[in-house]
Amino acid sequence: MNRKLTISIDGAVYDGLHALIGRGNIGKFLENLARPFVIEDTLAASYKAMAADETRERDADEWTDAMTPTLDDEAW
Repeated sequence: MNRKLTISIDGAVYDGLHALIGRGNIGKFLENLARPFVIEDTLAASYKAMAADETRERDADEWTDAMTPTLDDEAW
């Protein structure tokens, strides 16, 4: 459920938000900034969602394997 919040901010900050983020997007922008600080399970849920993405995991494994030397590559 969405709730309305009225806040007071410096005029320059308001103008900057308006110019960079856009009038209809400021609330969502501020919500996304605040969420990790006020909802504890956000980070865990994000990691869980990433781990469930099989394509992303396969690509990450391939990238890691390509960046990690094998024992054959190391001088003994």
